[in-house]
Amino acid sequence: MPASAQNASLWLSTVNRKSEFELQKETIPFAENTTTGQQISIDDTKTFQTIDGFGFALTGGSAMLIKAMSPAARTALLKDVFASDGNNIGVSYLRLSIGASDLNQSVFTYDDMPDGETDPSLKKFSLSQDMNDVVPVLKEILAINKNIKILSSPWTAPCWMKTNNNIKGGQLKPEYYKVYADYFVKYIKAMQQQGITIDAITIQNEPLNDRNTPSMQMFAPEQATFIKTALGPALKAAGIKTKIVLFDHNCDTPEYPMSILADPEAAKYVDGSGFHLYAGTIDAMSEVHEVFPAKNLYFTEQMIIERNGTTIGMPVERLIIGATNNWSKNVLLWNLAADQNNDPHTNDGGCPICQGAITIQGDQFSKNIAYYTIAHASKFVVPGSVRVASTKSDKLPNVVFKTPDGKMVMIVVNVNGRRQNFSITYKGKYAATSLGSGDVGTYVW
Repeated sequence: MPASAQNASLWLSTVNRKSEFELQKETIPFAENTTTGQQISIDDTKTFQTIDGFGFALTGGSAMLIKAMSPAARTALLKDVFASDGNNIGVSYLRLSIGASDLNQSVFTYDDMPDGETDPSLKKFSLSQDMNDVVPVLKEILAINKNIKILSSPWTAPCWMKTNNNIKGGQLKPEYYKVYADYFVKYIKAMQQQGITIDAITIQNEPLNDRNTPSMQMFAPEQATFIKTALGPALKAAGIKTKIVLFDHNCDTPEYPMSILADPEAAKYVDGSGFHLYAGTIDAMSEVHEVFPAKNLYFTEQMIIERNGTTIGMPVERLIIGATNNWSKNVLLWNLAADQNNDPHTNDGGCPICQGAITIQGDQFSKNIAYYTIAHASKFVVPGSVRVASTKSDKLPNVVFKTPDGKMVMIVVNVNGRRQNFSITYKGKYAATSLGSGDVGTYVW
C-alpha cells in the first residue's frame, strides 16, 4: 500500500444534520490486525462499470433562477456546485430538457406553430427560449468545468407532430418520425454552435407517463421503429456521435428497453438504457445488464423531497449506492434549483412539490438533502473512476470506486438502529471506524 494510502479521510453527514458532508479532523489509519466489528473487504482487482459522473437536472426553471442572481452570487453558487477544489462538490454530469420540462415557467418546444399549421422542414426551429437562461448558465458552468457531461431529454415533440395536437399526452405521428429525428439533429448542432456538446440523448422522458405538462407517450414498439428508421440513421448521416439512451422511465418496466435491445436493427444505434425509481426496484437495472451486458445503464432522474422524516441515508442508499451497484454509469437527481415555493413549474401538470437540491431566494441560496446526496459521490468519484468489489452488507450498504489517479473512495450508510463499528479491509490492512445510525460516510485514501 502506498504511503499516501496509510490514512483514510472521512467526509461525514449525520442523521441530525449537525454535520453535512464535512471533512472530519481525524484521519483513520490503516494498520495490521486492528479489526473492529463487521469487516468491509475491498478487492480492487475485481472491476465493474466505469463512471461518467454525478449531478442534477439543470431545468429551465433552475437556469432562470440562477440567471436572475447577481453576477457575484451566481458565480459563488456555480463554483460551489461545479468546481472541485476546497469544499466545492465537483458535479460532473447534467441533464437538460429538449424544449420545456414541467419545471419551466411556461411550455414551449423549439418549433411551435399556430394551431392548424405545420413546419415539416423545421424552418422555424429556434433555441431562442433557452438562449435566455439555459445556454448562458451552461456557458458559465463550462467555464468552471469544461468536461462536464450533458444528457438531454425531450418532454414532448411540437404539438403539430402529435396525434392530439396538444402539449400534454398524445403520441408522435408516424409520418413525422423522420422530421422529429431531424429536430434532434438540429438541437444537437445548435447547442454545439454555442460550444455545448450533448454527450447523450434520451428519446422521451417518461414515455409511459401522459400526465405531465408537457408530456408524450411513446411505447416500446414505437420507440424501436423511431430509432431504427429515423433517429439512428439521421444521427449517423449527420456525423453526430451523441449517444442514444432508451426508455428514461421507472424500474418497474425493464421489459421496455429489453424489447428494443433485442431488435438488432434498433440496438445497433443504442448505447444503453435510462431509469428512474418512482416505481419498481433498482435491481431492474442489473436485470437488463445480465441479458445485454454490452449496453450501458444510466440513472437519469429521481426527485428527493424533504418530508416524512427524510434523512440523508435514505437517498444515498437507494440511489448513489443502489444505482451504481446495479451497473449505472451515473446518478442524476431532479432537479438543481427551485425557489422557496418549489417554483417555477408549468400549470396543470407541472410539479408543485419538486424541491431543488438548492433553494434560491434572490441572491441567497441554501442546500438541501439532494445536494449532499450527490456531494457524497461527485467530489471524489470523478469521471473515469471504476467500481470495484466490496463486501455486501444489510447493515452497512456500501459501494467502492477506484479513481483514475489510484485513490480509493468508499461510500457507506449505517442503516442499523444503533452506532456501528466496522473495519475497512484493503490489501491486508485494516482501518477501524464507526458510523452513527443513519449516518453517511465517504472514505477516501
